[in-house]
Amino acid sequence: QVQLVESGGGLVQPGGSLRLSCAASGTFFSINAMGWYRQAPGKERELVAIIITGGSPHYADSVKGRFTISRDNAKNTVYLQMNSLKPEDTAVYYCNANIQANRKLALWGQGTLVTVAS
Repeated sequence: QVQLVESGGGLVQPGGSLRLSCAASGTFFSINAMGWYRQAPGKERELVAIIITGGSPHYADSVKGRFTISRDNAKNTVYLQMNSLKPEDTAVYYCNANIQANRKLALWGQGTLVTVAS
């Protein structure tokens, strides 16, 4: 019954900005962590950013200083603000969450495509 719904992908020029959103819906007690992964064509899925409740955000070296992850606990939503985008950022971006319901759950969003090209 718990699911993640992503939005915000699209086509942007190099140097541009984009903001991704991921909202959790359903019945659960708390969200322990939320993060973003991405998978480019022909490559494996990789961690982009993660934020853990009570801890500090963590970023992949390739996006540090350009991307910012944040959470709105009242809306059960995580955001990824992407600035100074590069062509190599082109990928399908997936939201991930560790949720405590009747039992601990690991959930994935449906994915949203980000294309960076001139």
